[in-house]
Amino acid sequence: MKRDPMPDETATMQIGELAERTEMSLRTIRHYDEIGLLTPSGRSEGGFRLYTHDDYLRLMVIRRMKPLGFSLDEMAELLRVVDALDGGSDDEGDGRDRVTRASLAAFIDETVERRAKLERQLAMADEFLELLRARLR
Repeated sequence: MKRDPMPDETATMQIGELAERTEMSLRTIRHYDEIGLLTPSGRSEGGFRLYTHDDYLRLMVIRRMKPLGFSLDEMAELLRVVDALDGGSDDEGDGRDRVTRASLAAFIDETVERRAKLERQLAMADEFLELLRARLR
């Protein structure tokens, strides 16, 4: 049975629970930690990784990018963009916020293209499946 996402935004969980909630493997989550894509928010007294609701949400962004074929570097870049947008405003007036928003817009455009490609592939798979089923009739 699939578990609900973290109901308590103040709770922490160990890697096993995070893996179960996100339907991702422990190995993948550990790899993301090793490469800096998803760093646990803390460690227990026993040294176990502890993840927060925000860590869960970050991993869900990564999980949603995977089927679209984004590379680990692209995932990291999008997370940097999101972090920058969440981090505040363009107080200095140097245009960084504008550049960050343009980067996000480029990710949106790329996601739309990749989604359309997947839709075309799914349509071809449906056609193929129908051809196979027609052979049974």
